Amino acid sequence: MRKITKKKHLEMILQNIPSHPNPKVEFEQYSTPSSIASDVLWNAYTLGDIYNMNIVDLGCGTGIFSIGSIFLGANSVLGIDIDDESLEMAQNVSKHIGISTEKMDSLHFFQGNVNNLKKIKDLDISGFSNDKVDTLIQNPPFGSQEKAKNGADRRFIDFACENSEVIYSFHMASTHDFIVNYFEDLGAKITHEFYYNFPLKKIYKFHTQESRNVGVIVFRVETF
Repeated sequence: MRKITKKKHLEMILQNIPSHPNPKVEFEQYSTPSSIASDVLWNAYTLGDIYNMNIVDLGCGTGIFSIGSIFLGANSVLGIDIDDESLEMAQNVSKHIGISTEKMDSLHFFQGNVNNLKKIKDLDISGFSNDKVDTLIQNPPFGSQEKAKNGADRRFIDFACENSEVIYSFHMASTHDFIVNYFEDLGAKITHEFYYNFPLKKIYKFHTQESRNVGVIVFRVETF
């Protein structure tokens, strides 16, 4: 398997992961661009949160953070998503993107709804038997659509704090103060903030622009 030594190399690999072919508005499925995904993963890697760690990719979609974590030397990776179509694509992509047979055994995908999940260790998946995993990466629904359930992002935060020592969590920049307070009320500590212009492409019928950028923050959070 190709050893990644530069962020650009990682981005080039992640460019081969397709967007969801049939995005569902009720799940707010927006694909994370490879440029942003590679930057988040590289930051996590340099901070010691990826290599030889057990990683959960919550709301994994087609697997960009799961697959990227494997290429950066994660010990075990578990991608969780509610949508079976996303998971099928993630599994298919992972088989043809250059992951070694040995590392494929360390990459798992699981269909689940965060509202019904409690503890990752209860899923009985190899490499995930501890009370908390090392790192969890999540891009929860921004809550910007009427069909999105109220509080969806907060449920992701609750689950992440209960199940991981370190969290990388995407949120709209306009919700900064609320998200900071919410994490702190749970006893978590925000250590880093990474800002991005996230492109929302025209993929749903209600979109009127071909693409527009929204300000997004990725928080690095410690729960220990």
